[in-house]
Amino acid sequence: MSTRRERTLLAGVVFVVLLAQVLLYPGVDTLVRALGAETDLDASMWFLAAEFAAFVAFAGVWGAVSDATGRRVPYIVAGGVAGAVLYAALAWLPVAVDVSFGTVLLVRALQGAATIAAFSLSMTMLMDLDGGHGKNMGAAGIAIGSGTALGAPLGGQLYGVSPTLPLYVASALLLVVALLATLVTDRAPTDDEGRLRAAVTHLRETPNLTIPYAFGFIDRLTAGFFALVGTLYFRDAFELSPAETGLMLALFFAPFALLQYPFGVLSDSIGRTLPIAAGSSLYGLAVVGVGLAPTVETAAAGMVVVGVIGALMAPATMALVTDLAGETGRGTAMAGFNAFGSVGFLAGILVGGFVAGEVGFLAAFVVAGGAELLCAIVALPGLVGIEQTRRQAPRTSSASEE
Repeated sequence: MSTRRERTLLAGVVFVVLLAQVLLYPGVDTLVRALGAETDLDASMWFLAAEFAAFVAFAGVWGAVSDATGRRVPYIVAGGVAGAVLYAALAWLPVAVDVSFGTVLLVRALQGAATIAAFSLSMTMLMDLDGGHGKNMGAAGIAIGSGTALGAPLGGQLYGVSPTLPLYVASALLLVVALLATLVTDRAPTDDEGRLRAAVTHLRETPNLTIPYAFGFIDRLTAGFFALVGTLYFRDAFELSPAETGLMLALFFAPFALLQYPFGVLSDSIGRTLPIAAGSSLYGLAVVGVGLAPTVETAAAGMVVVGVIGALMAPATMALVTDLAGETGRGTAMAGFNAFGSVGFLAGILVGGFVAGEVGFLAAFVVAGGAELLCAIVALPGLVGIEQTRRQAPRTSSASEE
């Protein structure tokens, strides 16, 4: 099978996972009410947080197991099937059985533990491919952006039919994930030495990985912020319906999707530092700008700007993980990146929800955008150092050959 076809299939897996996930966001307050919750902000916060807490707990587990066994595909298939069953259970249980909202949150966490296997390991398989790290991560980025761009407006429309319909559609989509994964060749490294031990050792010896991990954390913090606080803000401040809220979220995700691949290829040419550092700085300012927007039209324009800037920095950040990770440590390295990202998403939900509830929406936007800007400033020296090392490496290699 050609590299291009495998890249397309794996990007398809990532796309479908994100599509299923984001279907729930535009009307999450409506959904939690249907599942037995008695509040909107708090219940929505914990419903989203339960999934991402499981992402944090299990991303590293799946990555380590896949590196240790030299297999990726079986775990993606298993994650897809289990995720499908658990998405359906979320919709069915509160109707068929008198269960507490706490039980709903437990099922949600189990669904997250299954789903992260499909997402994290499909990303790792993209890293396993040849063809340029920026190109492969650009494909991942456009899949993520496309899934979320389509999921937001589609989910909004589904909520207009039934508050639990997005769950059933998500269940069907996870079965598609399992099917797509069976069509991909398993290219996990198969050397004979202790893969897990070598991967963990490599991570310990590569402290520079903390830089893309930090950006992954902050970038996903803002994503978690928009998934909860942004959604409820748009519905409260501008009185938008779930369908209209989905369209507002799509204004971010559409440019984010369309520009990921070309910006990923660009980062292969110009390096990672400029897209990450400059992109993150502008991104933080743009997030604050959305919170300051006086009208729905200006807020919509701000979401487009956030999407464009996000597309500049996201594939470069993921490609930097691949630049720094050795072949046998890719599964663990990408799992670590996804774990930090999931912690960030979780922090965006919890911190954003707390600040919005205690102080107000504008303060929450300032905290989210300010965190992104601060990360760019603090990490800039490390990024410059990595870029200088990357540029000098070919020169050193050529000199030794002469």
